[in-house]
Amino acid sequence: MTTNDGAWMELGPDWPDLRDQVRRICEKFPQEYWHELDEKSEYPDAFVNALTESGYLAALIPEEYGGSGLPLRAASVILETIHASGCSAAACHAQMYIMGTLLRHGSEAQKQQYLPKIATGELRLQAFGVTEPTTGSDTTQLKTRAVREGEEYVINGQKIWTSRARQSDLMLLLARTTSPDEVKKRTDGLSVFLVDLREVVGKGCEIRPIKTMVNHNTNEVFFDNMRIPASALIGDEGRGFKYILSGMNAERVLVASEAIGDGKWFIEKGVAYSNERVVFGSAIGSNQAVQHPIARAYAEIQAADMMVRQGAALFQAGLDCGEAANIAKMLASEAAWHAAEACFTAHGGFAFAREYHIERKWRECRLFQTAPISTNMILNYVAQNVLGLPRSY
Repeated sequence: MTTNDGAWMELGPDWPDLRDQVRRICEKFPQEYWHELDEKSEYPDAFVNALTESGYLAALIPEEYGGSGLPLRAASVILETIHASGCSAAACHAQMYIMGTLLRHGSEAQKQQYLPKIATGELRLQAFGVTEPTTGSDTTQLKTRAVREGEEYVINGQKIWTSRARQSDLMLLLARTTSPDEVKKRTDGLSVFLVDLREVVGKGCEIRPIKTMVNHNTNEVFFDNMRIPASALIGDEGRGFKYILSGMNAERVLVASEAIGDGKWFIEKGVAYSNERVVFGSAIGSNQAVQHPIARAYAEIQAADMMVRQGAALFQAGLDCGEAANIAKMLASEAAWHAAEACFTAHGGFAFAREYHIERKWRECRLFQTAPISTNMILNYVAQNVLGLPRSY
């Protein structure tokens, strides 16, 4: 693989043994399990516990803190395999990349206190409080405030789309500690806190679930004079935006891997049904109108997969991977959606029947083009930061 600066890099192993191990876990959670959870809007505790006990959610935590110390590509393979098996990692994937802020920017005392317990599952860190109702993707304009009072911070504000907050013990929270009119750059004056939800819910923190078309356990979170210890601050005050940004490329790669997995699932289902379903005396897969969308989606998945691997390799090497990670996320989300559409169309009316489980995965797959970053935001990034086009306002 040639990077954008002309250097050659190895893409790394494809981890076949790891794929087999994860696949065996997923076999214990068939489509009926996910169908029942979707019907009841329940959290997949049994599945998350199985992944935790097997150590897969601690894949990126270094060995000295009780994790596996695996590279990003290995974590990418874990999530891809989960989705290719028909399962969903949305309930727990954030733990893989959220802990990166603590690992890279937390104090040694904080890492010793939290990472080993996160690795064993004693503590869950799966909630990420960033997005707000009035600011959306413009993180620099967030309004949640954290004011230092002695050995505490007092926090007021609101977050939205904070998934898994009700199932998490800890939440990574981004809040403004310096007013926008007192900083030189909009990205200054933001700070990151590791909030112990067990201590604050009902004491200045309220979590309200949001009903959505997919079972992602997402919420609004309200802060009303919520007090947390000053020791909850990660790194230096005012540098939180940079800390959060440093983990977003890993997030892009990992979420793109899930989309790749979904795309592979849809293609497998689409091919199988197109070979089995006979209409007018021949398999529907013999018609090019059925063949070509599936074949095109397969080609797009293969191409997006190479971008995912490039992003992971650059990240692991400590090189700038923003371009590769963002493009991987965009291409993977679109390829997965094309695979979903091709599979849905091939199944015709049966795709609407819940017993085939296609409609559930189809709904879940659409989210990749919107979150955690939308396709248009990625195009803005590429246009302005890669191609040098003027910033849009």
